[in-house]
Amino acid sequence: MNTVAKGPEFVVSRAEGVWLWDQYGDRYLDGTASLWYCNVGHGRTEIADAVHRQISTLDAYTVYGDFANAPAIELSERLAAHAPVDDPRVILTCGGGESIDTAAKLARGYWAALGQPERQHLISRTGGYHGLNGFGTSIIGMDRFREGYGRLVEETSVVPYDSAEALEAEILRVGAHRVAAFFAEPVIGAGGVFLPPEGYFAEISRICRKYGVLFIVDSVICGFARMGNWFGIERFGVSPDMIVFAKGVSSGYLPLGGVVVDGRVADPFWNQEGNPFLHGTTYAGHPTACAAAMANMDILEREDLFTVSREVERHLDSALRGLESHPLVAEVRSGVGVMGAVELTEEALTERGITTAEVFAETRARGVIVRPVPKALLVSPPLVVTWEQIDHLTSTLAGALDAVMERH
Repeated sequence: MNTVAKGPEFVVSRAEGVWLWDQYGDRYLDGTASLWYCNVGHGRTEIADAVHRQISTLDAYTVYGDFANAPAIELSERLAAHAPVDDPRVILTCGGGESIDTAAKLARGYWAALGQPERQHLISRTGGYHGLNGFGTSIIGMDRFREGYGRLVEETSVVPYDSAEALEAEILRVGAHRVAAFFAEPVIGAGGVFLPPEGYFAEISRICRKYGVLFIVDSVICGFARMGNWFGIERFGVSPDMIVFAKGVSSGYLPLGGVVVDGRVADPFWNQEGNPFLHGTTYAGHPTACAAAMANMDILEREDLFTVSREVERHLDSALRGLESHPLVAEVRSGVGVMGAVELTEEALTERGITTAEVFAETRARGVIVRPVPKALLVSPPLVVTWEQIDHLTSTLAGALDAVMERH
């Protein structure tokens, strides 16, 4: 807030495809699909038309209790049909943070319904980002997002993102009889684009089954073709107990998220009396948001952006690898999904005093938007990006790195 107060705001006035225009009419390549979500690109009239049709018929109405609406039912059935989860049920929310809180409460509630209320402990991973609501802030794998807020949700812990052995050791330390769930992103996104080691998910899935711990996949960033499939986790051949989704489900055209729940986890609430899940949000199952999501999913299927994204993934990986030889670059992380990270060297960050915010500002001044995190610049363009646009993105970032290096 202090930074924004000191200078002019960057006002996005319109967008089309992979391009943005500011209040002065200057054009920028959207190298981050806004906040990781605009998978099908900006300005899709099909989605706008679907929104108009729905909002003209039924704008919104609650789905509490036995209330429902046709778009929410249709979307839930469509999501369930694609989910790598046994006998899936769907809970709709308004976004990723709400979905994480929903999944965490459901996990604890599930064990309480089974007569094991002591199973409340939640385990997550270093670098993991799970939104900034109550539970999300409490299990996030980056300390800076928790500092200054006092006591948050307790009975949580974090393990190294790349070690299945560390997860098992933590379950044993806490006591399996006290652990409710383990949260993991298929690829860590906002925490810096960290890819899982070979065989990691198969092993953590085995560990969770061994100790009865619910395995919750956070696919908010990785879903809806960003990793070449519907929910990202399919890439690793495992079936979780819950999948949290948002962002790409509607490509951000309207706020929407949710949780896909394994039938076994849903059973105590669906099929046994006395276990109401007393949780929900005002706009969950919003019919107009659901209509936007279905139009978005139509585009994903019609244009086969699942196959396209695998091709984009390879070209983006190749283009980003060209930055590995730059003197300011320590590492490039990419190659699984349409996302990547260019991490700066410790020498650049400490001895030279270069910040990723400075590189970000220089890149934006040259007409490309990337996302700065403390040590790296992240990219995650819309899936409709062309090879030429990818090359423009990476060459512009290289030029920005050169310009910053010259100043230091």
